[in-house]
Amino acid sequence: MNEQSAELPQAMPPDLKALIRRAKLDDAERSSVIAELRGAEQARLELLRDALEPVFAQVPPQAELFDHGLVPGEKPRLFVDIVAFIEMARDRRCYRFIQDTRGGTIVLAESEKIEAMTQEVANYLARRLIEREKALSAPLPASTSKALAALAQASSQPAAPSSEGAVPKRRSAAGWQLLCALLLGGVLGAALTHAYHTGQFEHLWPINVHLWPIKW
Repeated sequence: MNEQSAELPQAMPPDLKALIRRAKLDDAERSSVIAELRGAEQARLELLRDALEPVFAQVPPQAELFDHGLVPGEKPRLFVDIVAFIEMARDRRCYRFIQDTRGGTIVLAESEKIEAMTQEVANYLARRLIEREKALSAPLPASTSKALAALAQASSQPAAPSSEGAVPKRRSAAGWQLLCALLLGGVLGAALTHAYHTGQFEHLWPINVHLWPIKW
């Protein structure tokens, strides 16, 4: 038994380097396929964007509602406005018109044809413009109207002079008076000192006053 078991060939271990190379090749092929599919999605969205340009050109310039544009990425999207966009379905052939709402995303339309999707986007733009006109023409609530009127009246009236501005003026005047008093006192003191040393102090002081001996 020992001789027969020794003669059996031993199984070779798997070549890890070869497996890594194979995995890299598979990943590269998969990545290239994904890149090609993503490029195809973006190309189809570009065709739809070009078809929608005449529609967006008819939007009034004062209606700043639609900031449309193609955003590339892992999932390319053609935005119609902030809440609505178009992307490709999983089959990468069908256009999906999606809108974000408070309750989640809803699909407004699906179609493989550019003409049909262009019509759906045009209908959406028309509805949004009508909503904008209704919002602008709707009267404001009474409370809002009163608040706006009060604000306009307050802004039209000249502001009353504030008493706070007089405080710095009074402080500055008092400061100048103090500075003048200090300067005058310094000049007077220097004059008296000079008169005392030159013996003219008695002429400046007519009253006979006994002075204490002062040592300078």
